Amino acid sequence: MGAARLRVALVGLGWAGRQIWLPRLHEHPRYTVAAVVDPDPAARAAAGAPAAHASVEELDPAALDLAVVAVPNHLHGPVAARLLARGVPVFLEKPVCLSVAEADQLAAAEREGGAVLLAGSAARYRADVRALLGVAADLGPIRHVDLSWVRAHGVPRGTSWSVRRDQAGGGALLDLGWHLLDTVEPLLGPTVFEQVVGTVSADFVNDPSRRARWKDAGGADTAAGPGDVEDTARGFLVTDGGVSVALRTSWASHEARDVTAIIVEGGAGTAALRCTFGFSTNRQEVSALTRTWRGVTRPVPVPREPVGAEYTRQLDELPALLAGGRRGAAIGPAREMIAAIGRLYDSARAAGRAAEPAPAAAVGAGHGR
Repeated sequence: MGAARLRVALVGLGWAGRQIWLPRLHEHPRYTVAAVVDPDPAARAAAGAPAAHASVEELDPAALDLAVVAVPNHLHGPVAARLLARGVPVFLEKPVCLSVAEADQLAAAEREGGAVLLAGSAARYRADVRALLGVAADLGPIRHVDLSWVRAHGVPRGTSWSVRRDQAGGGALLDLGWHLLDTVEPLLGPTVFEQVVGTVSADFVNDPSRRARWKDAGGADTAAGPGDVEDTARGFLVTDGGVSVALRTSWASHEARDVTAIIVEGGAGTAALRCTFGFSTNRQEVSALTRTWRGVTRPVPVPREPVGAEYTRQLDELPALLAGGRRGAAIGPAREMIAAIGRLYDSARAAGRAAEPAPAAAVGAGHGR
């Protein structure tokens, strides 16, 4: 007899809820979608769940084993805290929180309700990233990590909450940077950043031609207002152990392809992974991993897998994490992550390099668009 299915409530039926989590939960043998939650009646009806609610307060904790929370960023902390305080375990999409204060509130909610918070971040579940981690384990002491995710075009659509600071909390740094920085702990162990400096820019955020073409294809793209977040961020961080980390995130650029790169430099060589995280159709088709030692670079085999397999792999591993979950385990890394991201934003503002989006009408002028 197989293991009992976990009764899940999917909270949030935006793009991530509809396209990533709902189909995978329906298909997975370990889960039953017992309920969905979204304020939009049409979205609730289309989900086809046995129970559909407008608010998490309508959920019955006794009828659930887990809530998967995929709401807009500014609701992550508040919604997850309400569920945890009522005793409902939560798997929370990234970013787990938008501030250190929110991280502390989530920790308090875990204690109050006796439930566990599990953090969602797909990067470390990718087969190519796991292959990189295996190579990095043989590089001796790690001295430097270079992290970049640069899209040719991938700004969230103009009607999206993702380009509004009051709802998103930030732009490309928070969105893509969370995935990239989440690979640091598997490489270095628990990490505290002692030094942080960064800069941001916003040359593309209001250019319709730079929108994410794989999302809501064919839909209207009339902005409710100009985006006020950065589309590019660059940073340099140094851990308390003296390891340096260079970071670049770009929703859009002048490159031809959307490419993610992770380079790990150690005392016994360098490992480099080039791939494309996420669902972009403008991707590097095949992940490439190499190891370089004393002037010789050799390829390392990387398993091929379907786009998005890392999200299914998260669901594969969630039941064991839930069964053995330790309250507070997700909060510590998330707290350090958002603290570092906040310091990058603070550094950009202090240097006078805060994002200043170009007016939508002026973007792309003179470039034949």
